[in-house]
Amino acid sequence: MNTAATMASARSLLLVGIGTPLLLVAMLAMMVLPLPPFLLDMFFTFNISLSLVVLLVVVYTHRPLDFDMFPTVLLVATLLRLALNVASTRVVLLEGHTGTSAAGNVIQSFGEFVVGGNYAVGLVVFAVLTIINFVVVTKGAGRISEVNARFTLDAMPGKQMAVDADLNSGLITQDEARERRQEIAGEADFYGSMDGASKFIRGDAVAGILILFINIIFGLGIGMIQHQLTFSDAAHNYTLLTIGDGLVAQIPSLVLSTAAAVAVTRVAAARDMGQQVIGQLLHSPRPIAITASVVTALGLIPGMPNAAFLGLGCFFGLVAYLVAKRPATLEQAESIEEVEQAEAEPPSSELSWEDVPPVDVIGLEVGYRLIPLVDRSQGGQLMSRIKGVRRKLSQELGFLVQPVHIRDNLDLSPTTYRITLMGVPLGEGEIYPDKELAINPGQVHGTLAGAETRDPTFGLEAVWIDPALHDEAQTMGYTVVDTSTVVATHLSHLLSQHAADLIGHEEVQQLLDMLAKSSPKLVEDLVPKLLPLGSVLRVLQNLLIENVPIRDMRTIAETLAEQATISQNSDVLTAGVRVALSRQIYQHINGMGQEMAVISLNPDLEQILLQSVQTAPESGLGIEPGLAEQMITDLNHSVQRMEAENKAAVLLVSPALRPMLARLLKNLAPNLHVLAYSEVPDNKQIKVVSAVGGQSEIMG
Repeated sequence: MNTAATMASARSLLLVGIGTPLLLVAMLAMMVLPLPPFLLDMFFTFNISLSLVVLLVVVYTHRPLDFDMFPTVLLVATLLRLALNVASTRVVLLEGHTGTSAAGNVIQSFGEFVVGGNYAVGLVVFAVLTIINFVVVTKGAGRISEVNARFTLDAMPGKQMAVDADLNSGLITQDEARERRQEIAGEADFYGSMDGASKFIRGDAVAGILILFINIIFGLGIGMIQHQLTFSDAAHNYTLLTIGDGLVAQIPSLVLSTAAAVAVTRVAAARDMGQQVIGQLLHSPRPIAITASVVTALGLIPGMPNAAFLGLGCFFGLVAYLVAKRPATLEQAESIEEVEQAEAEPPSSELSWEDVPPVDVIGLEVGYRLIPLVDRSQGGQLMSRIKGVRRKLSQELGFLVQPVHIRDNLDLSPTTYRITLMGVPLGEGEIYPDKELAINPGQVHGTLAGAETRDPTFGLEAVWIDPALHDEAQTMGYTVVDTSTVVATHLSHLLSQHAADLIGHEEVQQLLDMLAKSSPKLVEDLVPKLLPLGSVLRVLQNLLIENVPIRDMRTIAETLAEQATISQNSDVLTAGVRVALSRQIYQHINGMGQEMAVISLNPDLEQILLQSVQTAPESGLGIEPGLAEQMITDLNHSVQRMEAENKAAVLLVSPALRPMLARLLKNLAPNLHVLAYSEVPDNKQIKVVSAVGGQSEIMG
């Protein structure tokens, strides 16, 4: 049974697959091989039927994209009509002298019955149909297709950003995002193809006009010269055959042109065209009632066709009455699913937590001129740069950095971007997509033509230059970066400074879960037996505040498990973890060097600070403002001297002073590292190059 079903399925797929190639081969054969009249009748009937099927499919399709093969069908139908025109032209010119039935019954019927056997009337009817098709329907549909294609392409970046925003915020899944991206791309392809397909229809209409004149002129010549017909007989036979042939081809062409116009003028909605027309035309009874009144008034005027106007007036009045009487029924007929969903959901006046928008952990807002930077289809590199920033920070800090939610913001100037954290702006800058930023690192030779500015990340002097000056700027000593790099560098710098704000309970739990795979007993004993999850979080945040990575989670957890039996204070726990991570901290500051240059405090000053801490530990350093100001000034001078010698500035103090001094000096001396004596590894040496708070300094 299974084998038979499989073979049957394979045969059906094979038949479906060879259908289109057979049709194309048949069209080529019609252009080369002579066809008998009965085959022409079959093909002309099939052509008319095909055009009607396509029109009805377009009318009953819910959305234009549901029939995305429409441009290809238009091309095939156009080629079929042209092939039939070639085949019928051959028969008309060869056999037209025998009478109006020479090219088959279909052409004869259209030539004699439809236009009454009068070729003058036939010419007028053909001209009117051609004008309607070529000038009105085809031209309008082509213009709409062109505008739709342009607007769809222009709107693609915004739609793709909306998909990425919904994905980053968790509103949709990866599969849903992939489907929506494919739908956006398919919409652009559809309207672009329809723009091109409209040219086929216009060309078909022009070809029909030319074929008409060719058949009449050459038919008269062939009939009178070769077959010795009189002018009257030749005109009667060949003109009626040509007009019948033209009408048989022009009517399906007009139907397909109408189908194309309907497809490009429809707005995407989950209803077919009939439902849209009924739902919108009969939405309100007022327009119908006014129409009924006007038509009835015209029917009362003497000399007018009173029966027709009064009859239609009554009809429209009845329709308006029914619409006004049963508005709820009509709305339910428009969309049963919407009504059912509305009944299942709470009233719209009820608010829920879903109405409160979540705050993005990390956000990047851009002006509308910067949208191409985040659109990969336009060559934008910012998305990949941001992904690289996240990967780099995650590896350096030791935990996964949250995704960056990117969206456009019309409140910003067109070339401005803004970086936010928890919905609060951290920084912003202005960039120019068609320029490059030449940053002055401090030693450059010469000046550059461009707009002077400052690097948004570090505030260095910079110039916006044309890309053509890239090599020249580098030769002068400038550091040249593109706009995507400017934004990515600014983002990386701000996130590094606020790394402690990026980690929360969820991230800590993920870190512990990862550690539990290799050290399950350690994690089991630590949380929640010895410490709550919040205490672990505060310790990790304290480390990140002072730029200490938390990659070595095993050492951190082991130290916390050991220290938790002594104290639950986060500062005490942090101090213990820092001692355990001393080698990592030292290597981060001084690299592989065996000796580290440090700044120390004068013993008298250190003693004063220790007494202040011991007296009121909860109030911080309670010292005289003048003494604190002098200490900070001396520290900044020492830091500047060490930086001039390309040495990292390190202040070495007592373990009891280190936490408070680190918090005090974080913003007052941002380039200064504050270490405790116990945080220097035993196998490393220190060299005191400056003592702060004394009358003299020890210089080495």
